[in-house]
Amino acid sequence: MSSTRMPHPAAGQQTGSGEVVVGVDTHKDFHVAVALTTAGAMLGSQRFPATADGYRRLLAWARSHGEVRRAGVECTSSYGAALTRYLLGEGVDVIEVGFGDKATRRRRGKSDVIDAEVAARAVLAGTARAVAKTTDGPVEMIRLFKLAKNSAIKARTQSINQLKAVLVNADPALREPLSGLGPKTLLHRCLALRLDHDPHDPNTATVYTLQLLARRIQALSTEIDDLNKQLTTVIAAHWPHLLQQPGIGPDSAATLLITAGDNPERLHNESSFAALCGTSPVEASSGKSRRRRLNRGGDRQANAALYRIVLSRLRLHPPTRAYRDRRTAEGKTTREIMRCLKRYIAREIYGLLSPQPAT
Repeated sequence: MSSTRMPHPAAGQQTGSGEVVVGVDTHKDFHVAVALTTAGAMLGSQRFPATADGYRRLLAWARSHGEVRRAGVECTSSYGAALTRYLLGEGVDVIEVGFGDKATRRRRGKSDVIDAEVAARAVLAGTARAVAKTTDGPVEMIRLFKLAKNSAIKARTQSINQLKAVLVNADPALREPLSGLGPKTLLHRCLALRLDHDPHDPNTATVYTLQLLARRIQALSTEIDDLNKQLTTVIAAHWPHLLQQPGIGPDSAATLLITAGDNPERLHNESSFAALCGTSPVEASSGKSRRRRLNRGGDRQANAALYRIVLSRLRLHPPTRAYRDRRTAEGKTTREIMRCLKRYIAREIYGLLSPQPAT
């Protein structure tokens, strides 16, 4: 890997002249940076450790070539998250860069330097324009709580399925008294089973496993309830008006806030947020044909949250039900009406994304 090596000036020092555009290919343990002039000439490349000192050295190295205003960074929400926070704190605009197109990779091959250069050229050409999320505010708290909650829900579902599978193969004398019970009653009955420590009886292992799984399910349920409270507390403290909207609960609100990020001002208008949620129609015209198709891009979790909000409003919100009836009379299908409602709700939520402390 070719590189330009030189002494590292202080973080704020600029020894070069003119503006420099930086591209960074991020990894778990190290990042590779490339510096380009605004004319597209490559000034050098360098590898830095993914540490606080490495971030300082990376920016100092880039500033040794000139003024750094923009940086294209891959994986700003994972491997590049800490670097993104540091660069934003130093006044550098960070642009989220996706993976390079396949045609370029087939032609040029792939390496860390090439990927970093592609990131810088995407910023320079304007093909990458998405401002990175800051991940330094209450939305980051929500994201972490939601991450833990989703993991707990998945583990609880798996444990419930395992408990039921154990019962299917259990001895009839043990299985039949537990058949047809509700979830909570079943857990209590499993916990109350009498355990005989007989090393020669298979029922001993069955009862022990049922008790173990029941305790695990209870613990995970308690964990999920606690995380729900944490989510509600943070959302209510910063976006109280969001929870007051019909059909929007803590889970859907959390998903949509995570999509918008801690800096929703990076979304220039409500159309940008709708596109981010995959609710904006995509032009699909050709020749004399003029049409639009369903947007299959965007954040699918946010799209699913909007869908759940629509379903809730169709059950409980009279204005939404009246809209559905009117559009049905006009000949619209149920799927078309659902898409329109998701778009309207995305517009409504966009106006509530800025933090509004409870009064």
